[in-house]
Amino acid sequence: QVQVVESGGGLVQTGGSLRLSCAASASIFSASIMSWSRQAPGKQLELVAHVSRESTTWYLDSVKGRFTISRDNANNTVSLQMNSLKPDDTAVYYCGTVGRALNYWGQGTQVTVSS
Repeated sequence: QVQVVESGGGLVQTGGSLRLSCAASASIFSASIMSWSRQAPGKQLELVAHVSRESTTWYLDSVKGRFTISRDNANNTVSLQMNSLKPDDTAVYYCGTVGRALNYWGQGTQVTVSS
């Protein structure tokens, strides 16, 4: 059974930091580009960052310089370090694969940034 499980969300003040973690089944993690996406209330899902197996990264313009995605291939985990958080970063954050014929996503973790 394929699993993708996020953790680490919560409530933080503007300017604060949070670290999101995601554990995925080895069967999908090793060959996949891993990503974080988010969906704010009333808005579409948007891709925030992704990282290849070789640790090549991509970021949404609005999070560049504030968020850092990383992966641990030995432990099948991917993380998103979020610094200098803003109220606009409030959303449910999802970890998942991208670029596959069939992609997998977790249940999401809520991040709320208070002003």
